[in-house]
Amino acid sequence: MYILRAPRAAERQPHFQSEAGDFTLFHGDCREVLGELPPGSVDLIFADPPYFLSNGGVTCQSGRMVSVDKGAWDVSRGVEENHAFNREWLAACQRVLSPNGTIFVSGTRHVIFSVGFALQQLGFKVLNDITWYKVTPPPNLSCRYFTHATETILWAARDSRSRHHFAYDRMKQDNGGKQMQSLWSIVPPLKAEKRFGKHPTQKPLALLERIVLAASDPGQLVVDPFSGSGTTGVAAARLGRRYLGVDLEPEYLELARSRYADLSGERSTPTVGAPATERRGPARVQPR
Repeated sequence: MYILRAPRAAERQPHFQSEAGDFTLFHGDCREVLGELPPGSVDLIFADPPYFLSNGGVTCQSGRMVSVDKGAWDVSRGVEENHAFNREWLAACQRVLSPNGTIFVSGTRHVIFSVGFALQQLGFKVLNDITWYKVTPPPNLSCRYFTHATETILWAARDSRSRHHFAYDRMKQDNGGKQMQSLWSIVPPLKAEKRFGKHPTQKPLALLERIVLAASDPGQLVVDPFSGSGTTGVAAARLGRRYLGVDLEPEYLELARSRYADLSGERSTPTVGAPATERRGPARVQPR
């Protein structure tokens, strides 16, 4: 069992942490932040890494043509460098996963094959390839290929020796008494999920709640190295799990903070920039 403890003054301070210390956001590179956590301290990871699509393309949203450029963090640097990045952050995740911990990684065809190869290279045990059917996908504008309506989610255990957690009975119950299959039909994020702002690759809350319920127990630590709008954190908080999220973009950390504040009713104030005596931190996860 692990609890979040305040860091020493020299350690990384969180962008935000809840009063109970069970919801924490860090600004920075996930490879560095994960490197500061003790080995084996994380029970579940959900990751939605960059798709490397910000190359001047366009898509259709609400009947309008819009740019797919998301920011510098999503710019492709070539196949080899993109794959090296995926190996690096996945290796950082593997180090902090508990012996029976697991990771879910979501992605389109642009990134998921690299992720799958990296998982195999690093010695993860791939458990499932889940297909998320988006039900109401945007149309393709070129009419030169089938409309993209799915994303792949790879679920993997830390290594071949892992006795991973799976809430089989709960998943069967949620599926009307039948075994849950690896094809999930879940609509994209609802309008209410975007009322504090939008993230270009935001995932629906229903998707993350299913993942958190399937692969963790109450009180366990859930980590999202690409926190974005904080949907993983909202799902974790709603289901009684602890959460640690990391993102490079302060605006998305603020979005995640606002969503948590709306859920919890806590006064939502960033800890970054506050006097040292007022800061709350968890940068370290230590044994109880």
